[in-house]
Amino acid sequence: MRLKPWKYIVAVWMTVVISVGFLIPIPDIPILKESARNLFLHVPMWLTMSVCFAAGLYYSIRYLNNPIMKFDHKAETATQVGLIFGICGLLTGSIWARFTWGTWWTFAEPRMNLSALGMMIYVAYFVLRTAFDNPEKRAKIAAVFNVFAATTIPFLLYIIPRQLPSLHPGADGNPAFSEITAPELRYIFYPAVIGFIGLAVWLNNILNRYKTVKYLTDQQRT
Repeated sequence: MRLKPWKYIVAVWMTVVISVGFLIPIPDIPILKESARNLFLHVPMWLTMSVCFAAGLYYSIRYLNNPIMKFDHKAETATQVGLIFGICGLLTGSIWARFTWGTWWTFAEPRMNLSALGMMIYVAYFVLRTAFDNPEKRAKIAAVFNVFAATTIPFLLYIIPRQLPSLHPGADGNPAFSEITAPELRYIFYPAVIGFIGLAVWLNNILNRYKTVKYLTDQQRT
C-alpha cells in the first residue's frame, strides 16, 4: 500500500529537521550550552500536544452536540496522540533539567510538577473509558471529562507556572526563550514545530483508520 504524498513530505521534512538540528554548529549559549539543541524537540512536542488536545476538545464538543461515534473516535485518537507527545515532552524536559539544573526531576519546579499532573489527568481519561462497556455511555462521559481536562491545561502549563518562582525560562524572574535563544536556532525550531504537528496528523490518521475498522468489525459481530 502506497503512502499519500503528504506523508512522504512529513517523513523527509522530519529527517532533514532532526539531522540539521544535531549537525549544525550552534552558538555558545550560557547555561544551555549544547543542550540548547533540545529546543528542537522539547518545545515542539509541547506545542504539538496542545494542538492535539485542542482537537480532542473540539471533537468531544461535537460529540456532545451530535452523538455520532466517529466524533468520539476522533476525540479519543487526538487525545491519545496528544498524551504521547506530552509524555515525550516530560521526558525531554527531564533530560534538559539534568544537564542545566543538575537533576532529573525536582519538586521545587512548579512547571515540571504541574505538567506531570496534567498528563495524569489525561491518563485518567483513558482509565475512565475502560470503566464502561456501553459505547454510547462511554463516549458521552468521556467527552464530558475531556472538556474538563482540556480546560485545566492552560492553567497547569501556562498560567499558574508563570505566577510562581521557577528555574524554567519564561517564568517569573527568568528570561523567556526569545531572550536567551540564538536567532540561528529559530531557523530549525519553527520547521520542527511544523514537522511534529505533521507527524501528529499522520499518527491520528493511522489510529482513526484502525478504530474505524475495529468499530465496524465489532458492529458486525453483534
